[in-house]
Amino acid sequence: MPLSLCADQAWQLILRTRQHDWQGQSRAVLAGDEYELEVTDNGGWQCSAEPSPEAREMLDLFLPLVSGSGSHVVGQLGQSLDGRIATVSGASQYINCSAALTHLHRLRAVVDAVLVGVGTVNADNPQLTVRHVDGPHPVRVVIDRHNRANADARLFHDDTATTLHLVGSRHCNAGPGSHSTRIAIDRPGDEAEGDIEPAAILAILARHGLHRVLIEGGGYTVSRFLHAGALDRLHLLVAPMLIGSGRPGVSLPAIDTLDDALRPRSRSFACGRDTLFDLALR
Repeated sequence: MPLSLCADQAWQLILRTRQHDWQGQSRAVLAGDEYELEVTDNGGWQCSAEPSPEAREMLDLFLPLVSGSGSHVVGQLGQSLDGRIATVSGASQYINCSAALTHLHRLRAVVDAVLVGVGTVNADNPQLTVRHVDGPHPVRVVIDRHNRANADARLFHDDTATTLHLVGSRHCNAGPGSHSTRIAIDRPGDEAEGDIEPAAILAILARHGLHRVLIEGGGYTVSRFLHAGALDRLHLLVAPMLIGSGRPGVSLPAIDTLDDALRPRSRSFACGRDTLFDLALR
């Protein structure tokens, strides 16, 4: 009877795959006490032990995010059945279940950086750290071109993880906290008022060695990266709940016919009482 691989063992193998030298080797072979996992640079895998159903789903979901060299950008949104991420007043706790929160923390653990817009910082005061699973904390990135972030936000003041505060050049003076670094996201003298392009933001992060990036929120920021074609994958966590009105998750420019709709390859997984849709965009 083949040995079995449990979910905790699968997660540790995923973290080890993340540390593999994919620049030098296109295949990783990871040995445990009594099993061996082989991973290819496109996320394909085979294991000498028989994974439990939960371990198999975990390997299928996360190995494509940690294998191969180069950049990889994944977006994440938690929403209701009718596509709402918050009520009209901004209440969003708790649309998704505790298993969805664990999934989010796993996503944070497998990327170099987690990125949010200033609206999310001011509304939620997030920590953007890994607390519900084993794994390293990502660099925290805040897009705030017009310097609107609450200076008391905790991610600017705690030393749990590094925080990069991306602001317009004319606002690029000392940061709001001793544990954050401000970085100009446009050229000195650039007076443009619009949003900086996602590709330019990712280029800035790449120059700082941050190639695997999670776009965590909010809906406006994730939608901008999706519309710009800057996401490799999108994880949509859908709760069995109808809110009826409120803030939308994905919001894209209007199209005339369904021929123009995005049709990514999709897989679905149970995530507690929620359903996780893993959308491959490129």
